[in-house]
Amino acid sequence: MLQFVNIDLDSEKHREIVTKFRRDSFEVSFGDGFDFDEEDYLHWLKEKIADYPKGFVLVKKNNNYVGQLELSVRQYEGKDIGYVHLYYLTSVERGKSIGQELHDYARQFFKANNIKEFHLRVSPTNIFAIKFYRKIGMNEIGPEVNGKVIRMKGSV
Repeated sequence: MLQFVNIDLDSEKHREIVTKFRRDSFEVSFGDGFDFDEEDYLHWLKEKIADYPKGFVLVKKNNNYVGQLELSVRQYEGKDIGYVHLYYLTSVERGKSIGQELHDYARQFFKANNIKEFHLRVSPTNIFAIKFYRKIGMNEIGPEVNGKVIRMKGSV
């Protein structure tokens, strides 16, 4: 059973974990963490948590942090949609069906915010993530950022 814990940026441990997980997500998606700026990320995260505290959580399994979710609501083509900034699991936990539990949490978050559609972006080289997103019913909308990412959408 997973636990979802609100991210507390006043906690040194949480700041260390979220930056480690986010940096790893850059490496998995883009091959390195070169573009990752820890201070910018923590500033952005603080602003987002203020708006959507239940959307920014660490995931615990057997008392160990194994993942992270970053979820919010934004405008797209004149309507509110859910947005997944990050679905993340440590390499040890990937491929063990835990992603479905993260997705269930995300769907509950979006339902609680009266959202029916959600989007995310994924690197076209992140084949495992794309496979997971398709498995949970997401569809590709098309490429973005000069083909460096693919936008996908799903329904709640």
